[in-house]
Amino acid sequence: MATLLSKDFVRSTVEKYRGRRGALISILDEIQTREGYLPETALRQVADLTGRTLIDVFGVATFYKAFRLTPRGMHLVSVCLGTACHVRGAGGVAAALQDHLDLPADGGTSQDGAFTLEPVRCVGACALGPILVIDGDYMANVSATRAVALIEGRRDGEGAVCPTEDERVFPVEVNCPRCNHSLMDPDYLVDGYPSVRFTVSFGQEHGWLRLSSLYGSYAIETGGEVPADTIVHFFCPHCHGDLMGAWNCTECGAPMVPVLVQGGGMVQICSRRGCHSHLLDLEVDPEGQTPPPPLPR
Repeated sequence: MATLLSKDFVRSTVEKYRGRRGALISILDEIQTREGYLPETALRQVADLTGRTLIDVFGVATFYKAFRLTPRGMHLVSVCLGTACHVRGAGGVAAALQDHLDLPADGGTSQDGAFTLEPVRCVGACALGPILVIDGDYMANVSATRAVALIEGRRDGEGAVCPTEDERVFPVEVNCPRCNHSLMDPDYLVDGYPSVRFTVSFGQEHGWLRLSSLYGSYAIETGGEVPADTIVHFFCPHCHGDLMGAWNCTECGAPMVPVLVQGGGMVQICSRRGCHSHLLDLEVDPEGQTPPPPLPR
């Protein structure tokens, strides 16, 4: 359940980022991190405090798909309705979940607040469809009956799958959120897949870092030893932009590093060495449109 957002919190957040480049996005990031979504009252307060029109603020909140204007349930369920998944029966999977949760065709949040169902367009695993994603865990070749069983299992507290051992999961490909250049390195494999490449710094040290592209894997390789519990600053190896985001890790409080998922969505990676927090937010795009342009630098 969302907390009661105070005017003081909105005011202090606006002041925190006043005068900074990309301030509005950072302000909205912090409000959504606290509330889980962007309440209308908060958007109106941000407009008043920043001197922007409500249309401007609302435009940013609706343009970037990582933002949402309605609360989400305890569990986020996404059904891929891309062409390949649709041909393999994804429409039936979505319909079964909509009927089970008593939701309309475009999804929404169940009355008990347990599940939010979102249709998405192509998660990049066309050969494995229909694809169901529950709280960032990918399930392939899912039938309508199994989809209902899987979400009820999650309601009953069944644990998440282990991506490094479960054949139902697959790697993601990501781009820099600033220059939109691919961060994938096909010549350097981690977990048997092309790695995700960054340049990094910590303290006075500079070097490179490669992560597994298999979502949920904690495999990491670096050009030098990075001490445990160190906050590492991530940079794009192409545009050299600082990739540290406005969200903080819910596990350890360190800044999260956002990267764009090819095909739509965003992955957030904790910047603290040794913290295994990842967040995946698939982009809801019922019209199959292309992802939004990179965030302003």
